[in-house]
Amino acid sequence: MIEIVDAKFITSAPNVAAAPESEIQDEIVFMARSNVGKSSLLNALTNHKGLAKVSSTPGKTKLINYFDVTFMNRDDNTKSIAKFVDLPGFGYAKVAKSVKHGWEKNLTDYISGRDQIKLFIHLIDCRHPHLDIDTDVNDFLQSNCGESQYILQIFTKIDKLNQKEQSALRREFPHAMMVSSSKKKGMQKAIKVIYEILHEVEDES
Repeated sequence: MIEIVDAKFITSAPNVAAAPESEIQDEIVFMARSNVGKSSLLNALTNHKGLAKVSSTPGKTKLINYFDVTFMNRDDNTKSIAKFVDLPGFGYAKVAKSVKHGWEKNLTDYISGRDQIKLFIHLIDCRHPHLDIDTDVNDFLQSNCGESQYILQIFTKIDKLNQKEQSALRREFPHAMMVSSSKKKGMQKAIKVIYEILHEVEDES
């Protein structure tokens, strides 16, 4: 069994140039359009209600936030540390165009220029699986992802769909994960998959 046994906020950075340098090389980047539930998911995965600030104003967070996360493998009682990276939400319509452009440039620079990234987690609201902005982000990741990097799609708020709708979504996106932060559904599986991807990357390097 894999658990996250500790998580703590490290720092915030306005852009990739100010990103922290660390001996901990593995970074897991969480990215989503605004109001998809990214902060809620981070808090649920780490079992830490106040780790990531949940804003009542979508699109408010403008900084890249870093958290050190400790994984425990209960099978052999080994610990490993990685960084969760919370990128600002993208595509919020009510943000001024000049501000929005600056944010999106930061995101592009970070995604394409940060070698420490081992896993991109693209969060999508399960009720809106075909938005153009998410398709564009997925295409961008597929084009810019390095050979030692991985992409994982996670659909949030799965509790908002009935069983028939959930089954249809799983058929359409068989490699994606389905979670509900409010119901704590899918958290253990997500932690396990993240851990296994990180350690597969380490084994290959």
